[in-house]
Amino acid sequence: MNVPEAVHPVHLLRLAVVYVRQSSPHQTLTNLESLKLQYNLRDHARAAGWDPGQIRTIDADLGRSGRTSQGRRGFQELVALVNQEQVGILFAYDVTRLARNCTDWYQLLDLCGFRTCLVGDQDGIYDPATPNGRLILGLKGLIAELELHTLKARLTAGLLNKAQRGELALTLPIGLVRDSLGRVSKHPDQEVQNRLGLVFGTFLQVKAACQVVRFFNAHELLLPRKDRFGDVVWRKPTVPAILGVLKNPAYAGALVYGRTRAVPRARAPHERVQKPL
Repeated sequence: MNVPEAVHPVHLLRLAVVYVRQSSPHQTLTNLESLKLQYNLRDHARAAGWDPGQIRTIDADLGRSGRTSQGRRGFQELVALVNQEQVGILFAYDVTRLARNCTDWYQLLDLCGFRTCLVGDQDGIYDPATPNGRLILGLKGLIAELELHTLKARLTAGLLNKAQRGELALTLPIGLVRDSLGRVSKHPDQEVQNRLGLVFGTFLQVKAACQVVRFFNAHELLLPRKDRFGDVVWRKPTVPAILGVLKNPAYAGALVYGRTRAVPRARAPHERVQKPL
């Protein structure tokens, strides 16, 4: 057995961790070949000199995106094991499985280099504590982040193009349904239609969403809403729910895409207040 030059006895005494991740639940069900290739990294660990009992697979992040480390229990477990100096090598099919942003990626590289942990992928084994290893792994991380940006830009351009033609099929609000030909029509339930019509008619009279809520509550009327499965449920009206109906352009037959966008809010620097003596 030929052990790679980067692998030393100190590494073989620790765990070899195989990290497995798919970006979405849909990929977990359809990209079975990619999933199989990731699990096969256990063979790479054995070929590099690790005993099968020292190889651990972490696959708690199946269906989780690599754009952030938040909510990824598997990634957090991996970082904890590396920080405790229990990992001799970390295997991933490519660096995109570990992180899709350079912030998380370089923090992991720094930790691996400090804790004497190697990083391996389908191309080879690298030591992030060495300049050459860090250079190669850093370039792989940059390419992974750029690839995510390129994919996102391509998908967004396609959505905008369809929206300009009026062919983008957005999720319809309560009271509207789409048939097999893509045509939008009113919900077949007459009670749903009448209740939504009452919302608009009442607002034209009282001129305020809170007054609409008060009118519905006074007459013990419920508002049709959608649950997480898209089914109609009846709930007590609230001001945000009423405003969501009144301001939704779909009820006027308009297709609107990209009305809102997320803008990161700048954090104010912490000010230290000196207490008087």
